[in-house]
Amino acid sequence: MTTSNLARAAMAALIATTFATAARAEIKNYEFQLVQPTVKAGADRIVTVRLVDKTSGKTVPDAVVFASRLDMAPDGMQEMATKVTPVPGSEPGTYRFKATFGMAGRWQLSLGAKVQGESGTVDNKLVVTAEQ
Repeated sequence: MTTSNLARAAMAALIATTFATAARAEIKNYEFQLVQPTVKAGADRIVTVRLVDKTSGKTVPDAVVFASRLDMAPDGMQEMATKVTPVPGSEPGTYRFKATFGMAGRWQLSLGAKVQGESGTVDNKLVVTAEQ
């Protein structure tokens, strides 16, 4: 291999490594945040979250939320889970879910999402407090 081929190969490896590292690091710049941390206990309650790019502070519309679970893990009752149903968001970058909060206490909302143009998955666990 000539010196110029070695230089090109080294540059290509450096560029590939830089892009791979940047893609892995960028997904960590996104997080779900609760719009309202409390709900009333009962049936058909709505929980609203926003997906935020932490570097800009802007909400992220059009993410694909593919994983959701709601249980009482924060109060040591992981087996106390309830169905979570997505409902249309009220504004871009917000995501709403309907669920039954069978009792007062702390509930953990686990979410996973894909952000367009990013590799990796946003995974967050948020604590919602259900009040009487």
